[in-house]
Amino acid sequence: MNSYRACHCCGLIHSLPDLVAGQVAACTRCRATICRAGNERRSAQRTAAAALGAFVLFWPAIFLPILEIEKLGHHHESSLIGGIIELFAHGNFFVGGIVLLFSVIFPLTKIVMLLELSLLESLQRKHKAVTYRIMETAGKWSMMDVLLLAFLVMLVKLGSLVEFHFGPAVFAFVACVAMSMLASLSFDPHEIWEVSDE
Repeated sequence: MNSYRACHCCGLIHSLPDLVAGQVAACTRCRATICRAGNERRSAQRTAAAALGAFVLFWPAIFLPILEIEKLGHHHESSLIGGIIELFAHGNFFVGGIVLLFSVIFPLTKIVMLLELSLLESLQRKHKAVTYRIMETAGKWSMMDVLLLAFLVMLVKLGSLVEFHFGPAVFAFVACVAMSMLASLSFDPHEIWEVSDE
């Protein structure tokens, strides 16, 4: 029985026959791999493993000190959450809200949705499409990697003015961004839904 698949690269729709183990279906237009027989479970497991790693690393990334700054004998350290609280405390509600939304809420939503779609599978099929759309939207607005780049730019500019040290959260933060990106890259909605239908 043939099934229909759209190429993730160029969008061309193909009618695919049932593949046996080892067979690969490639796009007739751009030659990108559309489907690999027997890969459904592995794809879901890769996505789940990377998303679970990102979820575990997310908490130390936002709660542990990310920077330790020394200026004129004054020592200050702050976590991402601590920085957001300080912004709110000083009346910077707009900036604090933006950082909270794009660097904490959206990335966490994306990670949790990836876990749901690839590992937990507690939703019925008709709700998976809604969950997938929410995950896609949250992923587009997830700015953890942008925040990491902003930190690095800030450190380069302040290098001659203050003495700073990386806090333990930096390593968790970098690893969380990497695992989240890996989970997104390995995620294939076709294969996730096929696994849930078995």
